[in-house]
Amino acid sequence: MSDGAGVVAAIFPGQGSQAVGMGRELYETSPAAKRVLDEAEAALPGLLALMWEGPAEKLQLTANQQPALVAAGAAAFAAYLEAGGTAPRLAAGHSLGEYTAHVAAGTLGVADAVRIVRKRGQYMQDAVPASAGAMAAVLKLDEDVIRQVLAEVAAGGAADLVAVANLNAPGQTVISGTAEGVAKATDALKARGGRLIPLKVSAPFHSPLMAPAATRLATDLAAVAFREPGLTVVCNVTAEPLQGAAQAARLLTEQVTAPVRWVECVRKLAALGATRYVEFGSGTVLVGLLGRILPDATGVAVTDSGSLAAAVA
Repeated sequence: MSDGAGVVAAIFPGQGSQAVGMGRELYETSPAAKRVLDEAEAALPGLLALMWEGPAEKLQLTANQQPALVAAGAAAFAAYLEAGGTAPRLAAGHSLGEYTAHVAAGTLGVADAVRIVRKRGQYMQDAVPASAGAMAAVLKLDEDVIRQVLAEVAAGGAADLVAVANLNAPGQTVISGTAEGVAKATDALKARGGRLIPLKVSAPFHSPLMAPAATRLATDLAAVAFREPGLTVVCNVTAEPLQGAAQAARLLTEQVTAPVRWVECVRKLAALGATRYVEFGSGTVLVGLLGRILPDATGVAVTDSGSLAAAVA
């Protein structure tokens, strides 16, 4: 891309975008990507074999896919800059992807990032007994209707806890909570005309049930030396730019229990001047959501040398 491409925003996906083989082709074709992935491997030995060879069931485990996605996203970002892509001025990541955005911004080193998110994934897995929590995607309903229904369900008591977890796109919201709460909310939302899709997840992410994980993660984040960001990073919790390194640990801690305000984050990137969006790492989920949030926006994904060349061109 030339400077005439306008302001580029780098966006980084969260859980669910992993795939066996992720990052391997860039490792073999980009010295910059190789350096990043070698650093991630040194921090978490065995990570690259898991990313490249699987098995998929093991890669899918929360504590494994989180560092894998950070490593793949950071490697794709490094390869893009090495290839002469227009340097992004803005960055944001969906949930876990916010850590990759911090790596891109220089707030966090890749070794620290993969070690922290390995623990983050484990803490999230440990916070709620298996099968006690659930998540579901809600389609065809507005946020205000969903919030009203969830408030009615959650009023039933702790066993019925359910909350908004992700605001992914207009008409696509994810809810999270106890298995009972999500089941009751599913019935109530269907009655309002919603389409509900149960998600195959191992824990009720981005809900108050993740409070034990947030408490444990806060200790680890407090021990990390965050640097001042070299890019403007829009944060999930506030949908506003990070106001300096001192804010990073607190917002990443709050993010564990707070909803991912992705629609607002993308609109904030646009308000800050973004005219092109480049998704880095694995898959094209965020580019797909982009078209629903900003129908006129231009977005591309960088996952291998072919998509890298297209993004740079």
